[in-house]
Order: sequence, then structure tokens, then C-alpha cells
Amino acid sequence: MEVPGSSKKMIATQEEMVEAKVPIPYRDQCAHLLIPLNKCRQAEFYLPWKCEAERHTYEKCEYELVMERMLQMQKIREQEAKMKGSQKGQLPIRLIPKTADA
Repeated sequence: MEVPGSSKKMIATQEEMVEAKVPIPYRDQCAHLLIPLNKCRQAEFYLPWKCEAERHTYEKCEYELVMERMLQMQKIREQEAKMKGSQKGQLPIRLIPKTADA
């Protein structure tokens, strides 16, 4: 499934995420990595030094998504700055007209 505005595809299906009980806020393009990570965590009793490889791949995926969103926002801000810059060349609309003696 294609996600608009993202270079990553959704790999995990809704059914897989429901079956794995993935919380709704975590159902993004990295959910396919979270499912085996959570299974590993449960199997290893949530010991922090276990499942390091799975956690690293999941966190790297999330980091890449955040960086992608930051770059998209930077492009939007640059476009808005260009639009504001091009509008500065126009004369502003005065709310109070100049009087004859001013």
C-alpha cells in the first residue's frame, strides 16, 4: 500500500497489525518491524539487552521517517518564503487612505 508523501511503503497489513495488537499510533510504515520486535520482547521478558538488532532496525526506520518529514517541511517553508518574497514587490493595500494634506 502506498502512503502519500512518503517514500516508504506500508508492508504490514491492517489485519497483521490488529492480530499483533499494535497500538494505533504505531501503525506506520515501520510497523512491519515493530511486530517481530514486540514478539521478541515478550519472549525475552523485556530484558533491555535482548532484541537489540530488532530494536535498532525499528528505531532506524522511525528515524528515517522523521527525517523525511523534516525535509518535506523544510521544502514547504522555503516555498512559502519565496511566495512572501515575491509578494513584497507589490504595493501594500492601505486600510486608511491618505488625506489631501498629509
